[in-house]
Amino acid sequence: MRNKYIKVFVFILLFLILVVYNVFFRGDEIYALSRYGSSGSEVTQIQTKLKRWGYYNGTIDGIFGSKTLAAVKYFQSKNGLTVDGIAGTQTLQAMGIYTSSSGGGATSNSSNLNLLSRLIYAEARGEPYEGQVAVGAVVLNRVKSSLFPNTMAGVIYQSGAFSVVGDGQINLTPNSTARKAAQDALNGWDPSYGSIYYFNPNTATSSWIWSRPYVRTIGKHRFCK
Repeated sequence: MRNKYIKVFVFILLFLILVVYNVFFRGDEIYALSRYGSSGSEVTQIQTKLKRWGYYNGTIDGIFGSKTLAAVKYFQSKNGLTVDGIAGTQTLQAMGIYTSSSGGGATSNSSNLNLLSRLIYAEARGEPYEGQVAVGAVVLNRVKSSLFPNTMAGVIYQSGAFSVVGDGQINLTPNSTARKAAQDALNGWDPSYGSIYYFNPNTATSSWIWSRPYVRTIGKHRFCK
């Protein structure tokens, strides 16, 4: 009888180990739950993006150590996420990292729409509708440009790119107009005519931005290349 119980215990233990492995691991890659001690390609992506955006100053080695932990927490704190140092689904999506466990293309598209809506609302609420679409188009034009990160999250969270990220306005809930403007921009409408910059001439403090080739003005924003 005792041997029977031992066999049952071993079977349950092996089953639990198998479940944990399949939930959290695939090969050497942690997906949708990278944390301190993890390693693999997902950690490399996290380090690369955080370093590009100015959150991480360590070596890109694919190892989730103390510097990566601090960088993830810093990113989470600046972007209205739970500050736990774990790169779960929401944190990964905010970084523009999508894995098999984070929902595939449909989730990616939905997340991009939500992120772009938040950016438009934070940057251009109160602007003419065409101007709101143009702000969204600038983000998409940057994604296409070799001068900027190649994901929407990368462009929006690039260090110093948008003041609303730094002051937290990016986390405001967008209204229906901002969401519609984001969808129009994603559908291909570009009232900015290919611009990759815009600014408010009445509040701009950078002399450099005035040197950019002028395209057009919509509302309070001057769009340029």
